[in-house]
Amino acid sequence: MNARMKYEKLEKVGEGTYGTVFKARNRESHDVVALKRVRLDDEDEGIPSSALREIALLKQLRHKNIVQLLDVIHTEKKLTLVFEYCDQDLKKYFDSLNGYIQPKIVRSLFYQLLCGLAYCHLKNVLHRDLKPQNILLNKNGEVKLADFGLARAFGIPVRCYSAEVVTLWYRPPDVLLGSKLYNTSIDCWSAGCIFAEIANAGRPLFPGSDVEDEMKRICKLLGTPNEVMWPGMTQLPEYKPLPEYSRGDFALAVPMLSDCGLDLLQKFLICNPAKRISAATALKHPYFVEIDDDLNLAS
Repeated sequence: MNARMKYEKLEKVGEGTYGTVFKARNRESHDVVALKRVRLDDEDEGIPSSALREIALLKQLRHKNIVQLLDVIHTEKKLTLVFEYCDQDLKKYFDSLNGYIQPKIVRSLFYQLLCGLAYCHLKNVLHRDLKPQNILLNKNGEVKLADFGLARAFGIPVRCYSAEVVTLWYRPPDVLLGSKLYNTSIDCWSAGCIFAEIANAGRPLFPGSDVEDEMKRICKLLGTPNEVMWPGMTQLPEYKPLPEYSRGDFALAVPMLSDCGLDLLQKFLICNPAKRISAATALKHPYFVEIDDDLNLAS
């Protein structure tokens, strides 16, 4: 049965990495779903590799904090991915906040994000494009990692991957400087940037205009890295001498976070990727002692 027969489209909700997303209803079960429609051009060699990769990875990822792929419908001209429906993404949620977010909501959102991320890394999957637009929220306040179009499976031996990954504001210094040898630390940097943005009720931490500006903003907060702090930094393909900055004040950059929250944030935002905290370790941090599992975002 094709998508038109099985699903009734209700409204268009956005444009994904490689297709249009619709809210729809399953005609049989009446469940509301999201349809991600990928148009297959005649000139194409078939299904885009990003779509194939997302399908393959999501079929092996089953976790409450990762968006569930329910069905795949392939016709001659269209590929439709059917996902569980989520009401909004983190970016849209930020727009509704009017500059304030409750600390318990910050804690819950970030905890759930880390649960999903730790599971991905346990299953040897790098997301490689964590940003607020790729983190979905349903009406129960549950966080779902989504858009695995840039994700990759990783393993041993270490492989060279593309440096053209991760949206600029969430891209770690090692990738900004051209590193193609990376691991789960790439996602952990992005997670730290998102943590700060959640706590700042939607104000991004490093909104750089280009790679050079992004690197400068990072150095202004973290202090300019050197070979002592980060051995091998000057050997990276895109390395250029950086302006000298001393370490800034995290409490000024993210004023709503508690001292405990700031401690955790600083463990994510370390220039040397080998020293960044992992998602699994972060879940055991004292910041999460008071986690509230039953959270209503409207409360």
